[in-house]
Amino acid sequence: MQRLAQLFNELDSTTATNAKVEALVRYFEDVPDTDKMWTIAMLSDRRPPRGVNYRLLGTWASEMAGLPEWLFVESYHVVGDYAETIALLIPEETSMNTSSRSLSDYMHLLLSLKTISDLEKKALITQVWQELNKQERFIFNKLITGGLRIGISQKLMMRALAQFTGQEENAIAARLMGNWDPVSTNFQTLILGAYEDDLSRPYPFYLAYALDLDPQELGDPGEWFAERKWDGIRGQLIVRSGQLFLWTRGEELVTDKYPEFHPLALLLPSGTVVDGEILAFRDGTPLPFQDMQKRIGRKNLTKKILHEIPVRMIVYDVLEWKGEDIRAQTQRDRRGLLESLVSQHYVKDILILSELVHEDTWEALNAQRLAARVYHCEGLMLKRRDALYEVGRKRGAWWKWKIDPYSVDCVMIYAQRGHGRRANMYTDFTFAVWDQDQLVPFAKAYSGLSDEELEEITRWVNQNTIERFGPVNIVPPVHVFELHFEGIGKSTRHKSGIAVRFPRIHRWRRDKLAKDADRLEDLMKMI
Repeated sequence: MQRLAQLFNELDSTTATNAKVEALVRYFEDVPDTDKMWTIAMLSDRRPPRGVNYRLLGTWASEMAGLPEWLFVESYHVVGDYAETIALLIPEETSMNTSSRSLSDYMHLLLSLKTISDLEKKALITQVWQELNKQERFIFNKLITGGLRIGISQKLMMRALAQFTGQEENAIAARLMGNWDPVSTNFQTLILGAYEDDLSRPYPFYLAYALDLDPQELGDPGEWFAERKWDGIRGQLIVRSGQLFLWTRGEELVTDKYPEFHPLALLLPSGTVVDGEILAFRDGTPLPFQDMQKRIGRKNLTKKILHEIPVRMIVYDVLEWKGEDIRAQTQRDRRGLLESLVSQHYVKDILILSELVHEDTWEALNAQRLAARVYHCEGLMLKRRDALYEVGRKRGAWWKWKIDPYSVDCVMIYAQRGHGRRANMYTDFTFAVWDQDQLVPFAKAYSGLSDEELEEITRWVNQNTIERFGPVNIVPPVHVFELHFEGIGKSTRHKSGIAVRFPRIHRWRRDKLAKDADRLEDLMKMI
């Protein structure tokens, strides 16, 4: 734990990418293989489930600190981070700083929390709090709550592993895909051993950048494939040895959640891997993403939900053909194989070939992009005909050319403090639009303002709060903001009757009064 806390401090003290990678390489050199595995797992979002709830942690920390629980709650609202609040409030004199346990030891302790009583959990956790110093206690608390972010992405972690082991980054990326966990898999097997292929193992996904230049700079449109950009769940569908596996881009195996695809185990030839978008789809038309969300995470798939929200996959690439990795073939060649695959096998009710948008000029393609909502999509994907299927996010060969987001002018009515470094500023806001003569909340957003604007709005909230409910400050309906969002639909869960997707603040409309904000009927028209 001491070495992980040291790594956290090193990463937190620099913004230089190379320095972060070098710090992680030194860490891999210092720690045992079991700790390497848990660190790789955490940086790959493979954390153990949280074994104790926040309320109990706060109660136990309050008892150790000799504080009433209400004061702990108020302290949390000021600090903005639960793990840090506990680390700060527990008196330092209670810390014996005697721990010699490794990260792996603590992770196995956390795994044991799932099977013991609350009293036993309390004894274990308070003992750990006493044996760690403040910084180590903070790291441990982050591990308990599943919120440890150590300032380095999975991509940089793979770069550090590549440097540490002398392998290619692409090889590391391939090894980290698929079914493994730090309890049953060791470092030697996963990273250093002979590469053992797993029937279910997907390929690392190729990710596109948003187009941030004039499309004319891309050259001749004839050198590019253009396809619709769909708003679903990116996935890889794998058929090997008569077995089918379905992976999401988040490396979640979801085969059982989508039984519509199970017949493909017999319909597709062994050694086939396709890349595409999982969509709720009915009567030949994609359904809104809000419908897709009703399938995501659902444990029980009733006949009713399968009938009302069937899913399909729009496929746009093939990565494995007859058991051979073909990612090094050109986009043109892979597209030809994909077309043959879909046409020669009876999969038309399950897999849908992504349609190519044929236009001779960028102006005509832009017109197709602007008409995206007619096709229930987000814009266009541009792919060079000679592009290989790369690993991760790379510039140049794949671009997403999205339509402009929806926009609405709305009034800020609630404000809440941020977390971590922004715990002393109000960063989370609730916005409302007019329904006749009343303001109705419809969205929350916490990104889009500069630090200077956040400091200004924080001063205003502190001076103008009308009432507080826990961490939420009710403020006068004065300030108008322009919000952008990607999708909108009806919702029975929200007072406004609507739900928007990916709301974020675009700008502070100082030129508008609250009475000039948009109305609920304007949002209904967007639906």
